Amino acid sequence: MLDSSTLLQSALLGLVPLLLIAYVLGVRRARPVASGRYFHCAPGYYGWYAVVWVGMPALGVYGLAKVLGGFRLYDVPAWATAAGMAVVAVLGLLYAISRITPEFRAIHAVEKTIMRVLLVCSCISVLTTIGIVLSIVFETIQFFKFVSVWEFLTGTTWDPDTAFLQGAGREDAGVSEAKFGSLPLFAGTFMITAIAMLVAMPVGLLAAIFMSEYASSFARKVSKPTLEILAGIPTVVYGYFAAVTVGPLVVQAAESLGFSAVYNNALAPGLVMGVMIIPFVSSLSDDVINAVPQSLREGSMAVGATQSETILRVVLPAAMPGIVSAFLLAVSRAVGETMIVVMAAGLHPNLTANPLESMTTVTVRIVDALIGDQEFNSPLTLSAFALGFVLLIITLVMNIISLYVVRRFKQHYE
Repeated sequence: MLDSSTLLQSALLGLVPLLLIAYVLGVRRARPVASGRYFHCAPGYYGWYAVVWVGMPALGVYGLAKVLGGFRLYDVPAWATAAGMAVVAVLGLLYAISRITPEFRAIHAVEKTIMRVLLVCSCISVLTTIGIVLSIVFETIQFFKFVSVWEFLTGTTWDPDTAFLQGAGREDAGVSEAKFGSLPLFAGTFMITAIAMLVAMPVGLLAAIFMSEYASSFARKVSKPTLEILAGIPTVVYGYFAAVTVGPLVVQAAESLGFSAVYNNALAPGLVMGVMIIPFVSSLSDDVINAVPQSLREGSMAVGATQSETILRVVLPAAMPGIVSAFLLAVSRAVGETMIVVMAAGLHPNLTANPLESMTTVTVRIVDALIGDQEFNSPLTLSAFALGFVLLIITLVMNIISLYVVRRFKQHYE
């Protein structure tokens, strides 16, 4: 006897030959009639119309059964789901065949179905985004029942080691109170991201300008794939490189200049992270620069501008929306990086403006809060959601700023 999952899989697989049969019957039904009257559309549209009426109701029954079971409203038996799919598929086929007449415009029905499918896909992406935000918001609200919003946003100390006592109702256990000041975490995030972007932005943009405007065809074919190899290196390898090689080099360079530096400083992961995201900036910037119409370059040079002046005053302003998008993508990649920071900078939250000292980032503390053995409703675990929510707001503000910049510089070319 088949189990439930096997039965449903068999029903879905059995739907495939039925769809093929529906298409063939629809096409044959649309042949010219004996009286010489022709159908409004090509036969293929009538075949797809039959496929729609067979597949959509059957998949609707399957999806409804899954939704009812997923929300624990009603556990639909597998045999009932399979039988319902078969029944509605056959009824849909009979209905579609009966509608196929010379006057019926199947092309409009098929186009409307395609539009509805695309609309559903768009709604799924939007609803997924809303679900992600709400899942963070609800847990963030629970966290702020333990910690005030003002303390979380303006506090300068992150020390949640005793938070499990508060979650267990043992606040009076005679230990120091847990502190959830997030400023050191966001300061470390902004510091390391800024260092990474100071490396990636100029190097990536200048590399893109060289490959698109100055490099020969052979040099471009060699340099661009070579540069993009950096994007395929695992982040753990970058972490080893930052901890073993770049960190000690930063310490030696700082000591030679008379400064004091620790081995798990913030400068090392920032530099290595900047190297890691160079391909994101260079590849996207190269594509948008190449997309600038050649007529703009020729027009600029026709009035006496040099190649460098043309690039600076014509090509880059025209490509500015895409370049801003590339920079934003690189910033998002740097903000979300965790492994390099863990291996090279450590876990110590430190509020300082000195990149030669140890710092950590928001994403590192989120991982640290979620992988422990704390209760899910403890303040330490819930703090991960609060950090993620604030980071989400910051990213949203960055997106709004980037949209403003893009609209400011965007130009229309014919």
